[in-house]
Amino acid sequence: MSGPGSIGLFDSGVGGLTVWREISLRLPHEDILYLADQTHVPYDLRRLAEVREFSEEITRFLLYQGAQVVVVVCNTASAAALHSLRRTFFNVSFVGMEPAVKPAAARTRSGVVGVIATPATFQGELFASLVERYADDVRILAQVCPGLVEAVEAGALDTHETECLVRRCLTPLIEVGVDQLVLGCTHYPFLCPVIERVMGRTWR
Repeated sequence: MSGPGSIGLFDSGVGGLTVWREISLRLPHEDILYLADQTHVPYDLRRLAEVREFSEEITRFLLYQGAQVVVVVCNTASAAALHSLRRTFFNVSFVGMEPAVKPAAARTRSGVVGVIATPATFQGELFASLVERYADDVRILAQVCPGLVEAVEAGALDTHETECLVRRCLTPLIEVGVDQLVLGCTHYPFLCPVIERVMGRTWR
């Protein structure tokens, strides 16, 4: 691939920069175009049909800018729009995001895995398919975490208020003994220090 923006990435905000960083490290000579749709962030407050519309508009923009591969670095957008994007832009290669249920199910010792993500991620076909394929004999606990995306977008990565949000989200998972925690949103890795502090060192 060559040319400006040969790999196009998009997310609802800054969360996808965690993926952009990894792609940049592995493909240092590729031209990468990243679009953060901060006009519509957070996607988890939107209807799935809206997220599909946003995703199609952004894809058209990235293709116009020269993207040859489009990476949907948002779990919510992947769940809502990946299948429809592949049908609509059938000559374009798409890469989507999905929660890391497979490795978590393989590594758990307690048989209980926690997944934190947006409601739309859990509603999509991708998540149900993941659980069916890779976690049939594992208890998967899906937990939504209101406010965390907004905290990351605001740069409040390690504040008392953010820790309270994380604790409220994770306490139900801690109480039932999860030993693997899947971060099902690209914004959440920015909060790893707080998550590790709340979960303790025994969860992974």
